[in-house]
Amino acid sequence: MVIPDKSIFIQFVNFLLLVVLLNWALIKPIRGIIQKRKELMAEQMGGIERFTSDAETKLRDYEAALDAARKEGVEVRNQLKAEGTAKEQELMSVAGQQAAATLREAEAQIESQVKSAMDVLKKDVDGYAQKATDKILGHA
Repeated sequence: MVIPDKSIFIQFVNFLLLVVLLNWALIKPIRGIIQKRKELMAEQMGGIERFTSDAETKLRDYEAALDAARKEGVEVRNQLKAEGTAKEQELMSVAGQQAAATLREAEAQIESQVKSAMDVLKKDVDGYAQKATDKILGHA
């Protein structure tokens, strides 16, 4: 059993002084450090959330710009393809006309050469016919 005497009061005062001194020397600074850490963590979490939000916004903007660039690229490609097809048709038309003109010139040249050859042969036919007749009849 505990018998209260005056030493219990001294121990109680000593305990209170120790609690006050420990609170002043250790607990308050530790609580201040913990509070600063909580504030720092809250600030950093806010920064992380802002960074994440900004990153998501930038990613959406990037994807939208990329889609727009792809659409523009497809449009440019289709336009250039159409221009190329039109140019090809134009070149093929010109080449066809040139080929037809060259063919007509060649046909006219061939016809002229055939006519010249026929005229030369017609002049010589009478002479050849006479020679052939003379050989057949034995007049040579």
